Amino acid sequence: MNANNVLEIFKEITKVPRESGHEEQIVKWLQDFAAKHGLECKTDEAGNVVIIKEASAGKENVPTIVLQSHSDMVCEKTAGSTHDFTKDPIPYVIEDGWMVAHETTLGADCGIGMASALGLLISDVPTGKIEALFTVSEETGLDGAMALKPGFITGKTLINLDSEDEGQIFVGCAGGLDTTAKFSYKEEDVDPDSVIVEISINGCIGGHSGDDINRGRANAVKLLANLLYDLLPLGYQLVSIDGGNKRNAIARDARAEIALPEELVDECLETVDDFRDAMLEMYGTREKNIKLMATVSPMDDEMVAIDRETATRLVTALAAAPHGVLAMSQEIENFVETSSNLASVKMTEPGIIRIGTSQRSCITAARRSAGRKVEACFVQAGANVEHESEYPGWAPASESAIRDACVASYKKLFGTEPKVLAIHAGLECGLFTETYPGLDMISVGPTLRGVHAPGERLEIASLDKFVLLLTDLVTNFR
Repeated sequence: MNANNVLEIFKEITKVPRESGHEEQIVKWLQDFAAKHGLECKTDEAGNVVIIKEASAGKENVPTIVLQSHSDMVCEKTAGSTHDFTKDPIPYVIEDGWMVAHETTLGADCGIGMASALGLLISDVPTGKIEALFTVSEETGLDGAMALKPGFITGKTLINLDSEDEGQIFVGCAGGLDTTAKFSYKEEDVDPDSVIVEISINGCIGGHSGDDINRGRANAVKLLANLLYDLLPLGYQLVSIDGGNKRNAIARDARAEIALPEELVDECLETVDDFRDAMLEMYGTREKNIKLMATVSPMDDEMVAIDRETATRLVTALAAAPHGVLAMSQEIENFVETSSNLASVKMTEPGIIRIGTSQRSCITAARRSAGRKVEACFVQAGANVEHESEYPGWAPASESAIRDACVASYKKLFGTEPKVLAIHAGLECGLFTETYPGLDMISVGPTLRGVHAPGERLEIASLDKFVLLLTDLVTNFR
């Protein structure tokens, strides 16, 4: 097996729709792949798939290795893209040593992990028994991992293929918690002498709410909330607000419509200009494409607004809500211990505004404390708050045969020492230990950048090294 084999399989995967919660087509594709190559395949009620390759001759006594990846992907696209994730292949290019999707997410998270496992299944390299496990809906709540039943896999050694930095071996990760706030509001007529000012913040880099939370990137929802808070003295009416999307992505775009008397428009636009200057001072060197725009238009006679009291409470809470790194680890240098992501604000149905957030920490008490902090912020503003989809962290093991074997293999192949780390992003490994106690696990992968955002890319050179490492590790594991 080589990187070209893996890349060709991944190119086929990019043609298959697999948004989180809608994995039916990729599940069928995996089943067909197994049938085509004469491999045993099992699928559980949740849609998790395991494809099994029996041990090569002479390798019958080698411990079974589980190669695990998730079959879903985060589906994000640029504001002007017409891409339809339910049917269109991912539009990628290969340029300057990278495979990249400019207008959409690429799905290398975790499609390249899937392709690597599938490549090993159909290769002729001699290995012990391999169980390739593909879980569903990892990106939206680790649903597949939560639904696993005892006996679906039998191996006691697991290699998670969902990491994003070649040369790093991950042996621990943060756990996660979703916190949702819901505001109920009454509609009120827009004052007839008003004009509409549409405010939009676009072009933020965004990124993964775990891996990228410490990079100081702009959050469009947070910025919009801060601007709307600065404008509150004008007494505007909030007609609409929308921003962000996935809980595990830093918000890239946000917009709102406000109504106010025409004589206050100039003051409004001056405040917007001042805010833009401050925003560019804070983020301009990192966020090359960030834009803040304000457009004035006549009022539509049928326009309604969120009642003023609720709008004020909503804007104040959004401005106060925590976002970003909350604590750094005292044990691991430069490791984020606890964070919160102000992910989205949506008017999903009449009379309801939902705010999506997520908290991460490798320490359960710290994760729940962060959730309480978010809860208190929104409860004080009159919202109903719910916590859901909590999953445990993965604590590093003091002894690990697969970790030691991976370190030795990397040094043998490349002559350098890999980094052994924990990661602030959430992996399914913590959940696996609840269903399969005693699993010996690591997480590895090639270098990916910009995951969970348009422009996601895979470094081809890192894939070469990753495939060499994975093949050597699985072939020589004892």
